[in-house]
Order: sequence, then C-alpha cells, then structure tokens
Amino acid sequence: MTDREQPAAAGARARSLGALVSDLPRLVVDLLKAELTHLKAEFAEKAKYAGVGIGLFAFAAFLLFFAFGTLVAAAILGIAVALPAWAAALIVFGALVVIAVVLALIGARSFKKMDGVAPSQTIASIKQDADALKGLGKYDN
Repeated sequence: MTDREQPAAAGARARSLGALVSDLPRLVVDLLKAELTHLKAEFAEKAKYAGVGIGLFAFAAFLLFFAFGTLVAAAILGIAVALPAWAAALIVFGALVVIAVVLALIGARSFKKMDGVAPSQTIASIKQDADALKGLGKYDN
C-alpha cells in the first residue's frame, strides 16, 4: 500500500459497521450518478458518429439524384439518335411513369399488409400476461 492508501484503509477499518451501512445509500447514489455521466458521454460520442454518417448518406443521396438525371438525359440522347428528340424524351418519360406507378402500387399493397401501426401481437401478449397475473385465462400451473 502507498502512503495515501494506508490512512484511508485504517480509517475504513476504524469505522463501525453502522457508519459503513449509513454511507451505503450515498455511495450507491454516487455510483449511479457516475454511471449516468458515463452513459451520457458514450451516447454523445455515438451520436457524433451517427450524425457524420447520416450527413454522408444524405450527400450521397443528393449526388445520386443528379446521377439519375444524367442517366435519364443519356437515355434520351441515345434514343434521339434514331428518333426525334421530343419523341425520345416522351418515351423515357413514359417509361419512368410506368416504373413509378408499379412501385407505388407495390408500396400501397405493402402498407395494406401492415394492419395498423400499433404492435398488436405485443399488446395481446401483455394482456395475456396481465390476465395470468390476475388468475384469468389460460396459463401454466
């Protein structure tokens, strides 16, 4: 033991059990405060990295938006070699509208399968647990 630890250890040995037990709530509160401070610091660090990641994904989506526009322009120019430019643009427009309608219909069907926003299975499970605690319904003996 170092010179600093010896007086602290001697003081702890000299204290009565009642004094040590009376310090326990304060020590637990101090421990919880320290853990909460550590948790906040950890979340702050993770939030910083998440913010950078979200920003980079947003910028990538921004660039992809313009890349898609360039691809559409290239398709129009490619078809314009064989047809007038207005006809090429109209063909590409029609193809994009058909793709958008198909995707919207698939998305609408997916929403219909969702059956509401509330977590119905979890709610039913909680109700079943509450009934079991009350002694109602089916439960294992």
